[in-house]
Amino acid sequence: MSAIVTDQFRVLNSKNFVDSVQDPNNSYYVFLSLPNPDIVGFGRTQTWDSNTPPPIDSLDYLNHVKDTIIFGRKITPNNIRRLIRRVDWTANTVYELYRHDYSVSNPSQRTSSYRLYDAEYYVINSDYRVYICIDNGSSPVYPLGRPSQDEPKFVDLEPSRAGESNDGYVWKYLFTVNPSDIIKFDSIEYIPIPNNWETSDNSEIVAIRDSADSSVNYNQIKKVFIQSSGNGYNVTDSQLDIIGDGEDGRVIVDVVGGKINDVVVSSGGRGYTYGRVNLSTINQGATSFAHLIPIIPPSLGHGYDIYTELGSDKCLIYARFDDSTKDFPIDTKFSQIGIIKNPTIVGSSSSIFTENTFSSVIGLKLTNAVTNSTSAIPGTTIYQTISGVGTAIGYIASYDDETKVLKYFTDRSLFYNKTYYNQIDSKSVGSESVKIEFSIAGDTITSSNNFTATIQNFSGITTSISPTKTIRLDSTFTNGISLPEINKASGEIVYLDNRPLVTRNPRQKEDIKIVLEF
Repeated sequence: MSAIVTDQFRVLNSKNFVDSVQDPNNSYYVFLSLPNPDIVGFGRTQTWDSNTPPPIDSLDYLNHVKDTIIFGRKITPNNIRRLIRRVDWTANTVYELYRHDYSVSNPSQRTSSYRLYDAEYYVINSDYRVYICIDNGSSPVYPLGRPSQDEPKFVDLEPSRAGESNDGYVWKYLFTVNPSDIIKFDSIEYIPIPNNWETSDNSEIVAIRDSADSSVNYNQIKKVFIQSSGNGYNVTDSQLDIIGDGEDGRVIVDVVGGKINDVVVSSGGRGYTYGRVNLSTINQGATSFAHLIPIIPPSLGHGYDIYTELGSDKCLIYARFDDSTKDFPIDTKFSQIGIIKNPTIVGSSSSIFTENTFSSVIGLKLTNAVTNSTSAIPGTTIYQTISGVGTAIGYIASYDDETKVLKYFTDRSLFYNKTYYNQIDSKSVGSESVKIEFSIAGDTITSSNNFTATIQNFSGITTSISPTKTIRLDSTFTNGISLPEINKASGEIVYLDNRPLVTRNPRQKEDIKIVLEF
């Protein structure tokens, strides 16, 4: 038994994901993780940068990713858009027309696409306006269509020619990409589409929706394609009916030398999902029959539902990481980017975290710090002996020499047999696999690179650097320690990308753009 997942299912999944992000009951975050991918074990390798391994879709692997998350930024409705493939208008290019019947047995005329959504039947112009091609000047003389000469620039709501070159093109204006979307979402590969097209109260979108045929003439025929001209037809200038499951569709057929040379839709009618032009009054002397194809438009008209019309089965998520919050360690490194849904507030198993950013590392407010240029590098291991308890251990995520705040994380690579990183027994399992937290009661903190410091007895969210300068730390410290703001084991990782290690400059900004394809 054969089955397929249809394009419309992919378009629906794209819509459902965007709706889920916009749902106020959900919190989605773009996160950065794994500052030390070159430590062997748990998916990490010494050749990570030169041979970055693919992420593994395993609960065990994803749990380890959660341990190494550093920071997250919330995805807001303003930072997600549905996408379509980018097709730029260029002079002298043949574009394909919108057709309902592209398939394996009937590929598109120029690009031989089996799917409508792979054909080049819409364009974006130099002013970021998007148009769909209703007619590309195809005829028996130009079966693939004609080169487009006039760049469409009009914003009239009715399908129209773009200029006076008589190239045969008829375009339908759909929308203009918002200037703010150009900055965030524009790329050489994709075009962002406005959110909430079906329900938007934006005056332009409302006008475009209303200009579609939905209220009066749904499934109105606008183009009849001449697949073959036939021969032996009688000359006529009378109107001929389009017969099918719709009504009132009519065309005027132009016959030259017994061949059908042109077909003009004089009345588009309504309600068609299939149709044939009734040529019976002029075909009695035909020696070969013509093949005319009424093009079935979107059911509620061009421009009514642009997501389905343009095949929006992708979405783009934008996030910027910079020094706008102390939650984000600006001197860190990262080699993983992901999306996590609904992490919970630390200390709660059910309350979803909802703030704009989260820190998922532990902070230590230090004093008497001794550092050099290589001693507090992210990924470096730190230690603290706690009398009668054992040794706390972690990886540096960041160190701010101005505020004297060190941020660190721990993951399972610190608590397994260092040779095997697995559950094989060893004589030291009782000491090496016990996780011990850093404490103000512990000894001096040291590192594998000669960093030393002690935890300061500090509580609060701001610190005074000088009599005239106070800095907000964004994380609340108690006895010199701040906890992560989320439960690290919580949430669902729905996207993960392994990348070569990114080493940040404290002054740089990262604009992260994630494209999800459904």
